[in-house]
Amino acid sequence: MPRYIIEREIPGASALTPADLQRISRNSNTVLLSMGGDVQWVQSYVNGDRITCIYIAPNEERVREHADRGGFPANRVMEIAAIIDPTTAEGKLAYVEE
Repeated sequence: MPRYIIEREIPGASALTPADLQRISRNSNTVLLSMGGDVQWVQSYVNGDRITCIYIAPNEERVREHADRGGFPANRVMEIAAIIDPTTAEGKLAYVEE
């Protein structure tokens, strides 16, 4: 299934408290559960005025639906074509969407 990078522009994101991040995470999980399980949140990174997320989903529309239902932005959604890491130098690709 395709993987996506989602950029969420949220002013002051890096100043969110642990309680804020917990509330956001719970909201996201609740929405994901209600969507039937075909969208998976993998991980997110908080920096500056942005939260960047990695998701697995059947298509971009489902990623955007999750954002709409959760009430948070999805300013940019990009499908990941491949993931590389140090082992790629040995001829190994960590992920390739066919």
